[in-house]
Amino acid sequence: MLQRVLDGGQAIPGKVTAIVGANWGDEGKGKITDYMASQADVVVRYQGGNNAGHTIINEHGKFALHLLPSGVFYPHVVNVLGPGVALNIAAFLAERQQLIERWVPVPDLRVSERAQVVLPHHLLLDAAEEERRGSHQFGSTKAGIAPFYSDKYAKLGIQVSDLFDRQRLQQRLEEIVTLKNVLLEHLYRKPALQVGPLLTELLEQGEAIRPFLCDTTSLLQDALADGKGILLEGQLGALRDPDHGIYPYPTSSSPLAGFATVGAGIPPYAITKIIAVVKAYASCVGAGPFVTELCGEQGQELRERGGDAGEYGATTGRPRRMGWFDAVAIRYGCRVQGATAVALSLLDVLGYLKEIPVCVGYDIEGETVTTFPVPARVEKARPIYEVLPGWGCDISEVRSFDQLPSAAQAYVLRLEQLIGVAIRWISVGPRREAIIER
Repeated sequence: MLQRVLDGGQAIPGKVTAIVGANWGDEGKGKITDYMASQADVVVRYQGGNNAGHTIINEHGKFALHLLPSGVFYPHVVNVLGPGVALNIAAFLAERQQLIERWVPVPDLRVSERAQVVLPHHLLLDAAEEERRGSHQFGSTKAGIAPFYSDKYAKLGIQVSDLFDRQRLQQRLEEIVTLKNVLLEHLYRKPALQVGPLLTELLEQGEAIRPFLCDTTSLLQDALADGKGILLEGQLGALRDPDHGIYPYPTSSSPLAGFATVGAGIPPYAITKIIAVVKAYASCVGAGPFVTELCGEQGQELRERGGDAGEYGATTGRPRRMGWFDAVAIRYGCRVQGATAVALSLLDVLGYLKEIPVCVGYDIEGETVTTFPVPARVEKARPIYEVLPGWGCDISEVRSFDQLPSAAQAYVLRLEQLIGVAIRWISVGPRREAIIER
C-alpha cells in the first residue's frame, strides 16, 4: 500500500493499478481489466475514445466495449470516464443501452464534467482527410479522434460542462464553425457547417448525459484517500504513443501509464502497479512498419485461429495484420510503460504450431540491433528470429503453470527473459476464468 504524508501530517493510503498495452493495441487489456475488476472499487478510462474496442467474454455473453470501462459487468464497481477521454456522447449512451438490453446489471457510470466532446465535424474531418490522402492513409477508424485531439490542444474544443450554458456554447460554436468551414469548403469540398443545428444537437446531448456527470477528479481523490482499489484502463498500446511510438502512425492521445494520472486526475505517485498486457504473438491494426508481419497463408491461419473468433478489429471489423512475437518492440513497450509485471495473453492460440519463431533482434542495413530504433530505422528493419519448439496441443483448460506442457512453459520463460519483466498472468482462453496466475 502506498503512503504519502502531506504537509499537515495526514496519511493518504492508495492502491492504484494501471493496465496498459505494450504492443500496438489489441493485446487483451479488456479481459485483464475485467478479470481484476472483481477486486477493484473503481475502473477508469483515462484517454482515447470509441475508436478501439476491448473484447470481453463472461457469463453474460461476448461484448466489445468501445468507450465504457471494462468494469461495467460488476455492480459494485464505479466506472469512470476521466477528463482525458474523447467523449462521443451518442456512442456512450448507445453502448450503455446495449448492455442493459442484454440483461447486464445497470452499471454505475460517472463521466468527468471536464471531458471534452467529440463533435459531428470531427468525424467529417477525419473521414475527409483519409479520403484526401488516398493511398497514403494512416488507417484511421474515422471516429474523429485525431481532429478531436487537434482541436483540444488548439483550444477549439468544447467541454461537456459547456453544454449547459447556451450562450457560452453558441459563442464557442461560432468561433469553431468559422475556422472549420474554411477546411470543409475549400480543402475537402464538403458542405459548410451551420451553428443552429449543431447548437440544438449538443444541447439535447447535454440533457441526455447530465445524470452521469460529476467531478470525477474529486471522486477519485476521495477514493484514493479512503484506500479504495482503483484500476486505470489504457486504450491501444505503447507503440501507438505520439511521443514514444512509431510516428506518424500513433493514436492521438498517450496510452502510457505515465499519462494515466493526468487523464484520470490522480497524483503521479498514486500508481503502485503497472501491468503491461502483451500478446503471445503480434498483431496490428492500421498503417505503419510492422517488422514481424506475416503475409499469405501463415498470417491468415494465425489470424483465423487468434482470439475467440479470429483477429479482427473489435471496432472496425478490419482484419488485423499478424506477426510473430517481437521482443525488441515489446521490451521497449514495457520499458516506456514502466511495467512492474506482464500479463501474457492468447498463449493458447499458438498450440497448433510445431515451431514458433520469436524475433530477438533486427537487421538494419547489415547492423544487428536489439534496442528499438527511431521510426525512420524501424522501416528498414528485418527480423532476426530464434525458433522455439511448439507444444502442439490444447491448453485452454490448464489453470496452473506447472501443468502446462514443458514447451509452453519454456516459451513463456524465454519471453520473460527477453522482455526483462516478470510474466505474472497467462491467458489461455477467451473467458474470464481462463487465466493462470504465477
